[in-house]
Amino acid sequence: MKSETKKILLGLTVGITLCATAAPIKKNVIDEVAWIVGDEPIFRSEIEEQYAQMRSEGTQISGDPYCVIPERIAVEKLYLHQAKLDTVTAPEGQVQSSVDKRLTYFINSLGSKEKVEEYFRKPYPQLREQLLEVMRNNYIVDQVQSNLTKDVKATPNDVRKYFESLPTDSIPYIPMQVEAQIISINPVVPTQEIEDVKARLRDYADRVNKGEAEFSTLAIMYSEDGSAMQGGELGFSPRSAWVPEFANVAFNLNDPKKVSRIVETEYGYHIIQLIEKRGDQVNVRHILLSPKVSEKDLKDASVRLDSLRKEIVAGKFPFEEAARYLSQDKDTKNNKGIMVNEKNGSTRFEMQDLPPEVARRLELMQPGDISEAFVMKDAKRNKDIVAIVKLTARVNGHKASLADDFNLIKQMYEQKHKEDILKDWVEQKIKDTYVKIADGWNNCEFEYDGWIKK
Repeated sequence: MKSETKKILLGLTVGITLCATAAPIKKNVIDEVAWIVGDEPIFRSEIEEQYAQMRSEGTQISGDPYCVIPERIAVEKLYLHQAKLDTVTAPEGQVQSSVDKRLTYFINSLGSKEKVEEYFRKPYPQLREQLLEVMRNNYIVDQVQSNLTKDVKATPNDVRKYFESLPTDSIPYIPMQVEAQIISINPVVPTQEIEDVKARLRDYADRVNKGEAEFSTLAIMYSEDGSAMQGGELGFSPRSAWVPEFANVAFNLNDPKKVSRIVETEYGYHIIQLIEKRGDQVNVRHILLSPKVSEKDLKDASVRLDSLRKEIVAGKFPFEEAARYLSQDKDTKNNKGIMVNEKNGSTRFEMQDLPPEVARRLELMQPGDISEAFVMKDAKRNKDIVAIVKLTARVNGHKASLADDFNLIKQMYEQKHKEDILKDWVEQKIKDTYVKIADGWNNCEFEYDGWIKK
């Protein structure tokens, strides 16, 4: 089922004007105004760029792109206008963090910053600014939609009636799913490696404090965080945006010319420089270095975890108890090691939703089996860890039923209800908004009613 939220976000995502090739030009006029929504114009160049990006990505468009794309832009403008009325804003620190991660992904995928610029045919700063605008709008639109649908709640009776009303061919097929538990540990990093990292950070701090180097230059050259390309700058953020150890130091800085002490977090070791305080938000730069884990460290951790596995298999203590007392996976150790699907809050996973290293082990296991130790990437913290997993259940593919898939059907019902609310809201907003569609752009079958006034 395609949700309204997904449609809007898809429109915003492909709206990033990062075209690598030129799109065919429909008319000879370069910057023709195709639509006006309120007092906001939609230019043909915007539509062409979005269309070019979608084509370069192989994104399928259901319908005429010269109808679908401007309508998506227009709907976005309606949401953004509502956001101004409701004073909805995006947390700049979170937006910048998302952009930094996206840019890091581009660089890792294409090989270098220069290749990113070449692929998108844009200077890196311009690319970043465009991404910031799109991510900012994504967040704001999502918040407006959430506010409009926040009161949607489904009772068991609502779910039952909804399921009974579904045509047989609309009942979804549920692919094979698994439930699993995990225990993971961090390899022991040699003390000398940690001391070397701290020595490097102390050297950087001394050079900045003595005026021998700019903090931002050192961040670009040496920081291992995605913010390195921006000189380590994180943007204005509330205390809650960062892990406590980092936030406590960042919010206590007062002199922009001085560098903080070394701060240890789950991501590694940082030094921080204050840029500006503004109310309950602060903007800082930081340099992150993480101690490197050697193959020997990983092997030693694997041996320790294999020994633990043997004791669990021998019945000396249950997996749940080992997870609680010995696992270093902060997301699951207090939950009996049970893995939770971040997409839907369920304990069930389709194989593609699991970390690839975990999926490869579970695919070959039977319920109750515990894997041998293996190395996997902790994607959140960008480091290698060692883990064992237990397959607790395997649910074969089947047509959804109330008995087995109540939570899924509940989500379907709530999503459909939210779609209806958002569709009604958009169509009412269209009625209350001045809309003009230029000749040549109005011969369309639009998703929403009311664009063309009768």
